[in-house]
Amino acid sequence: MKTNDTYHKKAKQLKKHKTLATSFFVIMLVLYITMEVTIRNHTAIWMGYVKAFAEAAMVGALADWFAVTALFHHPMGLRIPHTNLIEKKKQDIGDNLGAFVVDNFLNPETIRPYIEQMDISVTLTKWLDKESNKQIIIEETSIILNKILEDLNDEEIARFIAKKGNELIQKVALNKVFASILQYLLERKEHEKILSFLLEKIKYYIVENEDTVKQRVKKESGFFVPGFVDNMLANRITVGIANFLHEIEEDKNHRIRQEITEHLYKFSTQLKEENKWNEDFEKIKSGLLSPENLNQYANDIWQNIKATILKEITNKDAAFFNYLHKTISGFALNLKTDQGLRDKINKQVKYNAFRLILKNKATVGNIISNTVGNWKGRELSEKLELEVGKDLQYIRINGTLVGGLVGLLIYSITQLL
Repeated sequence: MKTNDTYHKKAKQLKKHKTLATSFFVIMLVLYITMEVTIRNHTAIWMGYVKAFAEAAMVGALADWFAVTALFHHPMGLRIPHTNLIEKKKQDIGDNLGAFVVDNFLNPETIRPYIEQMDISVTLTKWLDKESNKQIIIEETSIILNKILEDLNDEEIARFIAKKGNELIQKVALNKVFASILQYLLERKEHEKILSFLLEKIKYYIVENEDTVKQRVKKESGFFVPGFVDNMLANRITVGIANFLHEIEEDKNHRIRQEITEHLYKFSTQLKEENKWNEDFEKIKSGLLSPENLNQYANDIWQNIKATILKEITNKDAAFFNYLHKTISGFALNLKTDQGLRDKINKQVKYNAFRLILKNKATVGNIISNTVGNWKGRELSEKLELEVGKDLQYIRINGTLVGGLVGLLIYSITQLL
């Protein structure tokens, strides 16, 4: 809407100034005709001077009208050579404009003073000092990350995870992995904690289920064995086993513990060295990690990761927002108090700005050249006429007046001769 208003405003101004310039020509034409008719009936010296002024002014007006019009159009629709120059020479205009900008604006001598005056660290410090600007960074970061995640192809990501996961798993010998884990636990005596836990649970289970033991003893004993004997026997069995388990649990050097540890060490060695275990684990791996299962695992993993990240970056109370705000605030504080950091930032910005401008100045020239060259000739001509056409109408006005004065001067000299 604003662009259309600007266009109509400029078009209206151009038309107004064209009318003004044309009116000067019309005035000179009327003046010339008036003098020509009047001189036939009344002879006066001054009339010749006025006629000469008007005659030369018309010539100047027409000449400058032709010159100004020829820039943007064919005058009176006549395809006279070297007219409608803007439309015909748009590529040359683009090339020359691009070269002009590069040579005069993007050279080291021109840009160095401006870059040296830059103090981006101070500007950045003041900007980050406002809480609203910190929130802008956080919100924009959230929006960008959210957009990136939403635009990702879930199927491709899942396939990538499945592929890399499969490559990794195929290189892994599960039997050796489990053997290493077991040896690690044994060396750190972590198995002792597991064994103590199991002994306690078994002991508790036996004590709590003494009635079950009694029933089993009664079932296995003969009919001639009295019930109190069965109960006593069951009690002795329960208490004996519980006491035995308690001894193993309390005595870290108990023979049973040592035997279990020795068996576990032997088992870890067998896991690592015997082909049987390698084959068994490969079968398990092939079954659990079939292509279908692996793809499903990968998809589930990715969906969980994606959902977790999306939840973090969209919930303003999440740890992500708090961490980001804390990081930005910390950086802002360092920037405000650390002169060395500010100097380092300024130095890097100035160096890279200077280097990038000079490195890409040819690209800037090409962009200008290609942009102008790709415009339609008529469109470019209209754009330029709207921008400078108003001022060019003053050339027509000046041409009218200057032409008249030159004509008057020539006529005056002629009369003196």
